[in-house]
Amino acid sequence: MKTETKEYKLLKKIKDKDFDVDKLHQYNLQILSGSRDLQVTVIDSVSKKCLLLEDYAISRVDTYKELVVILEGLFDNHHLLKAGFWKAVKVGIKNNKFALVPSKLFDETSLFDYLKLNCKVNRETDQLLYYKHLKSDAVNCFAINKQLYNWFQSLYPNLKIGYVHQSSPLIEGVLAQLPNYPEDSIFLYVDRFKLHVISSRNKKLEYYNQFTIKQFQDYVKYIMLVFNGLKRSQKTTNVILWGYIGKQSIHYNEFVKYIKHVSFGDRPTFYKYGFVFDELQDHYYFDSYNLHLCE
Repeated sequence: MKTETKEYKLLKKIKDKDFDVDKLHQYNLQILSGSRDLQVTVIDSVSKKCLLLEDYAISRVDTYKELVVILEGLFDNHHLLKAGFWKAVKVGIKNNKFALVPSKLFDETSLFDYLKLNCKVNRETDQLLYYKHLKSDAVNCFAINKQLYNWFQSLYPNLKIGYVHQSSPLIEGVLAQLPNYPEDSIFLYVDRFKLHVISSRNKKLEYYNQFTIKQFQDYVKYIMLVFNGLKRSQKTTNVILWGYIGKQSIHYNEFVKYIKHVSFGDRPTFYKYGFVFDELQDHYYFDSYNLHLCE
């Protein structure tokens, strides 16, 4: 397959020796799709082993029509992604069109009303969906551009695709790992161009939000904003970090200037990982792995 064109580039590929193309019927395909990147993971539903991870950068586009054209080219040049006999397919969407609603107040007929309070949404161009969280008393209402949604639907016509917003695997993943960390910690996921912040209180979801990042100082600005809003101390609160940030990076060294107790989060343990995954730091691809939790 072509791993690099002017429209996309393969940044990372990890493939386990146990991957067997003749066993796709027992493999789960997980796709995390954003406007500037795409991650793919393949999980063996029998052995519970993560067999494949791929990470792509995508060129900047102005419209979803252009994005779909790029994705079509990427999928056409891939020997696996357009296969129709996966056991299951799950798609996570990376955008800012979401709204978390307490489950007791949720009404399926009011998706548009929930979303319009939190973001720009259009009934004509957006497909409105929702996901009921398993580990928190919340329903995540979200929107996918219809061109992108219809394209994914056309790829796997014989499968019922499970759609979630990127925030859902992050929330579910954090809540699943709460026993591993000090009580009332704050959790950060550093994505490309985005910062995700999650907090817990009394072992329950307290807060989630995402912020667009244009320069490094934006990270500090938004973190301090959340700390102040939640009345947390940057000197005593434990901060757990996942995402695209190295343990020896300049950004990490800047983080610890402002926050005293910073540590890196763990990779989820519900999968098995072959030795080929050892080249990845454990705090990378936390959102992609945790798509598994969004049933």
